[in-house]
Amino acid sequence: MPESNESDPDLIVHASGRFLKLLERDNWEYATRSNASGVVVLVPVTDDNHLVLVEQYRIPVQATVIELPAGLAGDVEDQDESLATAAERELLEETGYQAAQLKLLFECPVTAGMSDEIVTFFEARQLTKIARGGGDESEDITVHCIALEEIDDWLKAQARKGLLVDPKIYSALYWLKFPESAPSA
Repeated sequence: MPESNESDPDLIVHASGRFLKLLERDNWEYATRSNASGVVVLVPVTDDNHLVLVEQYRIPVQATVIELPAGLAGDVEDQDESLATAAERELLEETGYQAAQLKLLFECPVTAGMSDEIVTFFEARQLTKIARGGGDESEDITVHCIALEEIDDWLKAQARKGLLVDPKIYSALYWLKFPESAPSA
């Protein structure tokens, strides 16, 4: 049975799980996260012009996906974790790299018709490998460092092998090619 929200009577909560809620407002159903304050996506580029990507199996699409490193802000003990702190933590956790330079690139919706989620992109430079990476104990992440001049062919090869390629990678490549086109948020 749907429940209304006391603080917002126009909002109906249809379902609530550990990590997601299904909401309705003005006859529009959408998902929201209940365990995070934000989402960060990293565009990590090594000093020798390699883009650091991650590969992992994603249950919702039942496929292995090539992605930019990413994660949630505020899903750990510190619910007030800043987006920049979350970006640094996720970069290290997923890839083993630490960035000396982190630059805010852009904020945008992921799927504006399905979720209220806004992602914040950070460019990470001056990378130093200080850990193995691979994610936390619940993740099985493979790290790839692909030369930017070879990345188009590499991504096509991954797709031919049956892996899915997250389209945010193509946005990142555009911003790397045309840095003035990424309006800082």
